[in-house]
Amino acid sequence: MNRKSLLFHDSLYYKYCFGEDHPFNPVRLHMTLDLLEHMKLINNNQIIKPDLVSEQLLATVHSQQYIDAVKQASVDPNYISTTYGLGTDDTPIFSNMHEISSLIVGGTVKAAEYVMEGECNHALNLAGGLHHSFSTKASGFCVYNDAAVAIKFLQHKYNARIIYIDTDAHHGDGVQSIFNQDPNVLTVSFHETGKYLFPGTGHIHERGEGEGFGYAYNIPLEPFTEDDSLLTVINEVLPELFESFKPDIIISQNGCDAHYLDPLTHLYATINTFAEIPKLVHNLAHTYCNGKWVAIGGGGYDIWRVVPRAWSLLWAEMNEIDITNNQLPKSWRDKWSVNAPTNLPPTMKDPKNMYEPVPRKPEIDDKNLLTVKKVLHKA
Repeated sequence: MNRKSLLFHDSLYYKYCFGEDHPFNPVRLHMTLDLLEHMKLINNNQIIKPDLVSEQLLATVHSQQYIDAVKQASVDPNYISTTYGLGTDDTPIFSNMHEISSLIVGGTVKAAEYVMEGECNHALNLAGGLHHSFSTKASGFCVYNDAAVAIKFLQHKYNARIIYIDTDAHHGDGVQSIFNQDPNVLTVSFHETGKYLFPGTGHIHERGEGEGFGYAYNIPLEPFTEDDSLLTVINEVLPELFESFKPDIIISQNGCDAHYLDPLTHLYATINTFAEIPKLVHNLAHTYCNGKWVAIGGGGYDIWRVVPRAWSLLWAEMNEIDITNNQLPKSWRDKWSVNAPTNLPPTMKDPKNMYEPVPRKPEIDDKNLLTVKKVLHKA
């Protein structure tokens, strides 16, 4: 184990919490870090404490009025503003919201800085990936947009060209909107079609605007897509975009809510998808970006059975360790089973025949391939 890959983490991240019954539950972070430790996949010298991002850097993405609203909400538990998306069922208020959210942004910014300065090849901030936050509004459980602030930081300090890859089941709408007119940031989002799923955007005709036209790519996928089709699509699209754009660094958002067990989506992926996606991104990082890769978290709402395994696979790949056939430590399962409402999986792999075969599989596969052809102008 060495410092070629670093993980940016603080136990204060667990305070980014909208309530015990809210689907965006920080227990998933705690379980993942604990699993990495039980599997001996991480050393203390690989864990770096983040810094609070400065308000000045936040303001490169978010309006001052919005930042002030978040600060007010941080000290007023009764604060509600539909204008700023705060105090809603979607994004409830929690204590110290501004400070905790700023710390998460600071983790992604510091990860990006460490990668660009050569302190590590790859960096991971699992609390990040808050891709639904807009310049002036919270949305989809996201207060500040850590990916967007890190991208602005990379542009201002290093004049970098950035590719942002989003494989969350929900469209990366906030990041896309912030860089919609920027030709030096390529955003690409693979997600369940907005015809059926929040946020209802991410259609193939969303290509960017002005000078940024042609620098936004959206690949909306059919419900019940499954592993084979999802991975085929990603492998068709990403290498071609890397070859044409030639980025300096990758920021990848690694939501794992495309899994069959996720309660909010319908893509029917298995854990295999979350082993294979990091392999491809890792390879592209070394092929095109001298290894420069910042990975962040994202969605994932089966916090007990899916998220810890998916994100452990991501970290293992960043460290070139194969854990796909590993058993999960009994000590870890016993520890977390006390509070889990379901049985924890015994292995990194999913069981075979986890769900009934999808009857429309050939039709779904064909529709997804047609989408790829249209996106790449090959239809």
